Amino acid sequence: MAERRDCAVKIKTAALFVFAMVILAACGGRKEDQTKAVDPEFVFTYAENQAEDYPTTQGAYKFAELVEEKTGGRIVISVNAQGVLGDEKTVIEQMQFGGVDFARVSLSPLAEFVPRLNVLQMPYLYTGREHMWKVLDGEIGDDFLNSFDGSDLVALSWYDAGARNFYSSTKPITKLEDMKGMKIRVQESELMVGMMEALGATAVPMAYDKVYSALQTGIIDGAENNWPSYESTAHYEVAKYYTIDEHNRVPELQLVSQATWEKLTKEDRDIIRECAQESSRYERKLWEEREQTSEEKVRAAGCQVVELPPEEKARFQEAVTSMYGKYCAEYVDVIDAIVAAGK
Repeated sequence: MAERRDCAVKIKTAALFVFAMVILAACGGRKEDQTKAVDPEFVFTYAENQAEDYPTTQGAYKFAELVEEKTGGRIVISVNAQGVLGDEKTVIEQMQFGGVDFARVSLSPLAEFVPRLNVLQMPYLYTGREHMWKVLDGEIGDDFLNSFDGSDLVALSWYDAGARNFYSSTKPITKLEDMKGMKIRVQESELMVGMMEALGATAVPMAYDKVYSALQTGIIDGAENNWPSYESTAHYEVAKYYTIDEHNRVPELQLVSQATWEKLTKEDRDIIRECAQESSRYERKLWEEREQTSEEKVRAAGCQVVELPPEEKARFQEAVTSMYGKYCAEYVDVIDAIVAAGK
């Protein structure tokens, strides 16, 4: 009887041991599978020169989140905001040899490498936001996205950057004559320099992070940018006159280095394009919300906001007409198509 009890105990102990080993093996297997699932095949850099809470930066984070999610963690994109990877021109140059993988950049520095983009930043080209997105979301926009051959860059999607307006530390700009002799900061772009000269001002190309102190010390009299940039950089503290003329409604681009692109399979490229488009829709919504809150904050701070009447805005437009022949003579058909889309 005792022998049978001992035998039963031994069998039960052995069974429990086997069961424990099975459980441990299963747990170990799951842990190994989880490790494989989150172990990235690629970790890419993404350059963004705006602040963490800026719409384009938030769009970049959404893009990175979507890519990681849809690749099961195989592709991780690390967003570097506030210009830590360099100014936009430096970032573009690094992307051309794969030093930076992804970025969101303005058209002005990018047009130096892809001249056709000058068309999209011509002054007073669009009648408004709806007109611009009708163009960019259609065949014309797709043609521009596909025009990067030879640049070592691949365009993924458009981001909203609103309309650019003038602001000044010295006086309100209410008429064309007010521009004469003013020192206006511009991006490092031949076209932007040409526009200031056409309006009678003196263009001062300058890095974005130098503008606040330059306004404060009088090195420049003014600058031009959209509502969120004017507010987020606190330029409104030292340049309290903001004139709404919408001289440029320029989109921005999400890009990937050609060297990085060539590392990816077709399937991964398709996923990245899809995520870029989805993040673009997300960013546009954020932009509209931020534009409104930025304007409200600036007005509440006591800044003087001038809205150019139509007849005065027409004078500004007339002053820059010659630029179209100078910078875009070979793209007349494209400009005509863009203008027609707004009618």
